[in-house]
Amino acid sequence: MAQVELHTTVTLADVARATGAELTGDGSAAVSDVTHDSRQARAGSLFVAIKGERFDAHAFIPQIVAQGAVGVLSGRERPEDFKGAWLRVADARRALAFAAAEVQRHPSRELKLVAVTGTNGKTTTAHIVASISEAAGERVAVLGTVGYRIGDEHFDAPHTTPEASDVQRFLRRAVGAGCRVAVMESSSQALDLHRCDALTVSAAAFTNLTQDHLDYHGTMERYFDAKRRLFDGRTGGRPAVSVINMDDEYGVRLARSLRDAGARLITYALRAGADVTARGVEYSLGGNRFELVSPAGSLPVRSPLVGQPHVYNVLTAASCALALGYDLETISRAVETCAGAPGRFERVAHAGDFAVVVDYAHTDDALRNVLRTAREVAAKGARVITVFGCGGDRDRTKRAPMGEAAGELSDVVVLTSDNPRTEDPEAILRDAEVGLKKVGKHYMKLVDRREAITRAIDEARTGDVVVIAGKGHETYQIVGDRTLRFDDREVAREALAARIG
Repeated sequence: MAQVELHTTVTLADVARATGAELTGDGSAAVSDVTHDSRQARAGSLFVAIKGERFDAHAFIPQIVAQGAVGVLSGRERPEDFKGAWLRVADARRALAFAAAEVQRHPSRELKLVAVTGTNGKTTTAHIVASISEAAGERVAVLGTVGYRIGDEHFDAPHTTPEASDVQRFLRRAVGAGCRVAVMESSSQALDLHRCDALTVSAAAFTNLTQDHLDYHGTMERYFDAKRRLFDGRTGGRPAVSVINMDDEYGVRLARSLRDAGARLITYALRAGADVTARGVEYSLGGNRFELVSPAGSLPVRSPLVGQPHVYNVLTAASCALALGYDLETISRAVETCAGAPGRFERVAHAGDFAVVVDYAHTDDALRNVLRTAREVAAKGARVITVFGCGGDRDRTKRAPMGEAAGELSDVVVLTSDNPRTEDPEAILRDAEVGLKKVGKHYMKLVDRREAITRAIDEARTGDVVVIAGKGHETYQIVGDRTLRFDDREVAREALAARIG
């Protein structure tokens, strides 16, 4: 995305004040952009040198100076042989966010910014919030797992939440394009790495917390603490409103601590007492129906989204919308037409007498939710057939629980690969088999994912629901160091065409 030209000059001295940096050298130079990527550095850039897992950006300082950068921001002292402007800070990652916000003139202050965090439901919730805002006549920007967009202009999403400087640059461009609302998914890693710092958030939502990313965070408490950063002020400010799921044990803990701190809350739940809830919920393959109950009143809602997890997503989004000041009629109108995010209980259309669903579920909790939904909407006496795998080079501790979930809630299980990356695919399957064997479920094991999907579809009978889990919207398969074209939806359509014609 191109840089937006700003007409107010920000100097190195201004950045030093915004970040609490110790400035050595001339602070009068104007700063036009902030970047941590040496490839993006150019005339007028401030380069933030961060030591990462693979590279130490300090090694690129001669390169960025040659490219015209006006200074360096770092957690280290200025080298004796460096003659340019140097800004020393306690934490370069945190300073990156505040420097970028200052240079981009704090675009989040000109937007209604909604940030959504949690293990499951972030992407669909963000899509629904965006749909409600658009139904209210707003132009909307979105940052999330399946892509970034500003109005109708779409961009690839290399990360669920981009680097802090990219977030600020994106939001400034959104403001320039006439957006007044922005919705972003805030991942736990992004929160831990300060990518969501220095933002003015109108509404922050907590969906749930279940086991995931423990290869990064180590423990559930550290995982929760990363999520909590979005709400407790450590990012540089508290959200105007916090939207919390009271059916989640971590949500209850979060709500209690926020209330004690005097924060403004909107709570939602299906089971617990909450501000926003749903009554008379009906599920079918055609979608969900329920009465939305809120402090603003009650209204019947129909949604094309299927299953209980999507009821929660609608409640989360509706609560965020109420926090932004939208009325129930606008919320209901948007929910009735919002098809949700790609690859989230997405049906693959075909002429057969059974259903095929693709879903992104890649944790045991998400898989349980999807399979319970499939069970709820399957024909009486019909079966749930599940294709699933586990990603390589990721949290191994969730593989057996995923196998257990598939075994408990499926009638037929086909265990297969899902982005094995540099791990041995057979070894990954063996880890997942532990859970399947624990529940004594008969299963098929096919390393080739295409073959596994075809086998599951060939196995289907009248009324069955085939669930292909793990990749959802993804259009690739990572094997070794290669990224290969692979879309579960396309492969399913090919298998259906071969079977049905």
